[in-house]
Amino acid sequence: MLESWRWYGPYDNIALSEVRHTGASGIVTALHEVPYGDVWTRDAIADRRQEIERAGLKWVMVESLPIHERIKRDDGDLSQLFANYRQSMANLAEQGVNAICYNFMPLLDWTRTDLTAPTRYGGTCLRFEATRMAAFEIHMLEREEAAEDYPADVLEGAKAWFEASGEEERNTLLASIMSGLPGAFDRYDIAGLRKALALYDGIGREQLRVHYKRFLEEVVPAAEDLGVRLCVHPDDPPRDILGLPRIVSNADDIAWIMGAVDSRANGLTLCSGSLGANPANDVPAIARQFGDRIHFAHLRNVAKDADGSFEEAEHLDGDTDMVDLVRALLEEEARRKQEGRADSNIVFRPDHGHEMLMDAERQNPPGYPLIGRMKGLAELRGVIRALA
Repeated sequence: MLESWRWYGPYDNIALSEVRHTGASGIVTALHEVPYGDVWTRDAIADRRQEIERAGLKWVMVESLPIHERIKRDDGDLSQLFANYRQSMANLAEQGVNAICYNFMPLLDWTRTDLTAPTRYGGTCLRFEATRMAAFEIHMLEREEAAEDYPADVLEGAKAWFEASGEEERNTLLASIMSGLPGAFDRYDIAGLRKALALYDGIGREQLRVHYKRFLEEVVPAAEDLGVRLCVHPDDPPRDILGLPRIVSNADDIAWIMGAVDSRANGLTLCSGSLGANPANDVPAIARQFGDRIHFAHLRNVAKDADGSFEEAEHLDGDTDMVDLVRALLEEEARRKQEGRADSNIVFRPDHGHEMLMDAERQNPPGYPLIGRMKGLAELRGVIRALA
């Protein structure tokens, strides 16, 4: 397996020279400064690739080449947006970057209610607290149907939290949830979020699938011609959020996607944390079921609560059997090598990590500390070495 590291380019306080200290050889990054829907130019891609290579590393995966919200909503004439996406893929392929992670989550890329939940040994982690999410949806956002999405005990806890909270606590909750918005700059207040959500009125699960299939039909044939592998990232968390449907949450969803355009270029990012937040998902079994189409793996763990809450666990100590998951990926690698496939080595990265020691001083993007991720990578490296 090929060790990689997510790096946010000019927005990252971790230098490429420090990434080399982790032992990872591959970089996972994107042109985060380019507005969604615009073409990634050859020159901008070449500059980023050369910057990475000067540090002795290789750009092995794009994360992400984002999909414009208008495509997700099937809003108006999308021909230019699809053309721009195909051109960006072509420009990446020309520079030797031929694997692209993306997601099809409406509006929010991921959702957490706490960015600094305490861990057992003194660090902090990301957490999704069901009662706080319900408090936000029902009492702050005042979404009319929100109460239908939560059990009675969570509704009771949400009301209690809201009544006991002050302006500072509510603002912190809003900021935590808004941290999952894609892009470097856009953030909403309550009124702005209501307007953004209103654009999705009338778009349910089946309609969003129709929009997603159109996207796949527009871009996968071009990816095949270019030798590019696309790999969708599962929903995070794997449940409807803010009344928005989620359609990449379990094995049935993944099977539908793989069949919508049946091509190896239409692949999967196996994110053990996102899938692992759904109690019904057996993540190692999903890895074995869709092994042929896994082009990228995010390896992290979560610990779940009965009410739907979860938090980022240590990489080897959450609810997912990480050793069995790694075994499944190594088995798939061996199968590919027997077939002589060029993509026999699966790219993975340690996903998220606890903030520990000096991490908090670095003010990196939530979930992406230096020391916490390096600890996770070392643990995963040990599992891989032992199994291999």
